[in-house]
Amino acid sequence: MSTPKEKVLIITYYWPPAGGPGVQRWLKFVKYLPDFDVVPYVYVPENPSYPIQDAGLLREVSEQAIVIKKKIREPYQWAALFSKKSTQKISSGIIPAARKQSVLQKFLLWVRGNIFIPDARFLWVKPSVHFLKKYIEKEGITTIITSGPPHSLHLIGQQLRASKQVKWIADFRDPWTTIGYHKALKLSRYAAKIHRDLERQVLQSADHILVTSPTTKEEFSALTSRPISVITNGYDTEEVPPQTLDTSFTLAHIGSFLSDRNPTILWEVLAELVHENPQFATDFSLKLIGKISEEVLQSISHHKLDAYVNNLGYVAHDEAVAHQRKSQVLLLIEIDSPDTRSIIPGKLFEYMVSGRPIVALGPKGSDFAEIVQSTNTGTFFTYTEKVALKQKISELYAQYQAGRLQTHPVGLQRYSRKQLTQALVQLIHSV
Repeated sequence: MSTPKEKVLIITYYWPPAGGPGVQRWLKFVKYLPDFDVVPYVYVPENPSYPIQDAGLLREVSEQAIVIKKKIREPYQWAALFSKKSTQKISSGIIPAARKQSVLQKFLLWVRGNIFIPDARFLWVKPSVHFLKKYIEKEGITTIITSGPPHSLHLIGQQLRASKQVKWIADFRDPWTTIGYHKALKLSRYAAKIHRDLERQVLQSADHILVTSPTTKEEFSALTSRPISVITNGYDTEEVPPQTLDTSFTLAHIGSFLSDRNPTILWEVLAELVHENPQFATDFSLKLIGKISEEVLQSISHHKLDAYVNNLGYVAHDEAVAHQRKSQVLLLIEIDSPDTRSIIPGKLFEYMVSGRPIVALGPKGSDFAEIVQSTNTGTFFTYTEKVALKQKISELYAQYQAGRLQTHPVGLQRYSRKQLTQALVQLIHSV
């Protein structure tokens, strides 16, 4: 007699055709859960407001996944009536510097932080709880997993856990009140307290907390005695044809380039190398893929690097992976703030299996620094290490000229999506 398969309900906002990094984590977990005798049910909005779309990701949805969709009232759709461009930027995390914000942008940020608590998807909580109570009972679902941001989805999990005999795992792809953009939301003292209280309630009522970095685990451990596990993001086997390397010395940044993620130290180094070495100036190209803030583009222009920029904008995921594999060097940039030490960008793991060297910049003590260094896939620098950064780029350029620019990674297997899914299944069984 065969053992009945465990049924798990994943509650997530980002799901194909959503693009960007937010969709990848649970798309890949769902892909491999059936391999471990887990039936994945996925609850997503029927009419979401995605700032980025990638229809190609629909092909990656597991045929064994049972996807349930319910309508959502989207405040961002209403806000777009006033300014579609500003709304899309804010909803995708690209927040202009305070001194450059228009009156409308300041108002939208204030509303986002003080009215939309904990976020703009709060109107989805009540109808979702009402629907899912009956659905969980009908389907015999034993475990629910909520994935945030948006963190309002954790409130769905909290209410379902209180009313039903189900296990609840709260998955934090990013932190809640300590994430960088939270401080830009113009929070009143009262609103800030509500955010903190909701965060604490979720952390103290979930059966298990799942995070993507050791630093987030450390921060949450100060707020709850509930068990916390770290399962990072990872890489998957991508069906991308072999790529021919770019003939120019391309430094490629793939992903959103936020206003605060502006590495002036890098622009200074590149401007100096262009000025000092005519051959470098001939060979060098800066490839930008993804949404780029105006502040970053202006900073590049200020350092007279416009002529070297190849700004491709947002591209589909499979095309982005192809660029990772044919660019000469990959740039991984994180905001220079203690608040971002816990951020491990999802693209890091795709970078690591690309075979191309990584140049990473971030705050001292960054969790992703240890991963880059331990896998021998690149070099990490803080924002104070300009001389070392310049020397490294010069070394990489010399290797490029000699035709031997490559990496020799070690220990990548532990970051494969299938192996990470196995760890998730073990966690589900232990809760």
